[in-house]
Amino acid sequence: MIEVMEGGFFTTVQDSGRFGYRHAGVPVGGAMDAWAYRLANALVGNHGDEAVLEATMAGPTIRFHAETVIAICGGEFSCALNGQPLALWKPAAVKPGDVLEIGACRVGWRAYMAVAGGIDVSPVMGSRSTYVPAQLGGVSGRPLRRGDVLKIGTAALIFPSKPLHWGLSRLASRYIGGKTKTVRAVPGPEYGEFTPDSRTQLFAAFYEVTPQSDRIGYRLSGPTLALVREREMVSEAVVFGTVQVPSSGQPIVLMADSQTTGGYPRIAQVAAVDLPLLAQARPGDRIQFRPIAPEEAVQLYIEQQRRLDRWIAAIRRQWGENSEND
Repeated sequence: MIEVMEGGFFTTVQDSGRFGYRHAGVPVGGAMDAWAYRLANALVGNHGDEAVLEATMAGPTIRFHAETVIAICGGEFSCALNGQPLALWKPAAVKPGDVLEIGACRVGWRAYMAVAGGIDVSPVMGSRSTYVPAQLGGVSGRPLRRGDVLKIGTAALIFPSKPLHWGLSRLASRYIGGKTKTVRAVPGPEYGEFTPDSRTQLFAAFYEVTPQSDRIGYRLSGPTLALVREREMVSEAVVFGTVQVPSSGQPIVLMADSQTTGGYPRIAQVAAVDLPLLAQARPGDRIQFRPIAPEEAVQLYIEQQRRLDRWIAAIRRQWGENSEND
């Protein structure tokens, strides 16, 4: 099992999400950065949908009470195992009594710690993900805190006795980016109801991520967006990546834990291919939206998933080769 010595800033248990309950107002949720989540699971030999720890800004300090394999992917966090620097984006063996410290994030905003067998908390509505607004899933529906004890599930593969050397660190910088992130988006259902200047500004200006941002939504600061004429809207469906514009004219990008419907006009929808990049944006980062056709957005997402599947398949082959050679 895992003992939480310090919970970090905002650390929760997350998996791929809670599907099939949007009609009841429960969002899919799950890991904000699905790219890092899936690779972290692959690096420890998991099937792919096991629960992990998602750390925001500054991670937890935990003690292991079992021999296992871990991997940390996502933003560039300072990590140490028993006081010694620990590399991200590659598997590491841990022993009973080992202490892992996931410190402050230097680049990006979120990290994912996977453990062989996954974090074994009770599923709620088919998912182990933590949905804090409704106190669902994870550990009593809340972030981790000192004294929590987490069980580890049964590992999918036998741990190789030989060192696990492969890693993916060079891939990280290519998607986390710098302080300015270009995010592709398609026009939303109400895009045509905004003034021509607003439509131009959306894709020409820079918008800053404000501190009033979380897993529910990113509040952005930049040029004001305005409708041609104000009107009352009936609540309509919204999803991860929907860009809404409230009466203030400052856009909000809805994130994994957002509500399932909203009454603000939807000026754009972030392309699914760029949601992992968006998940790693931190307060103070600048977002520049770039227009993209729906057909191109779909094709780019398909290509991204194919690349991800190839990387995961290559990692699994290496797990198999190490196990066979033991």
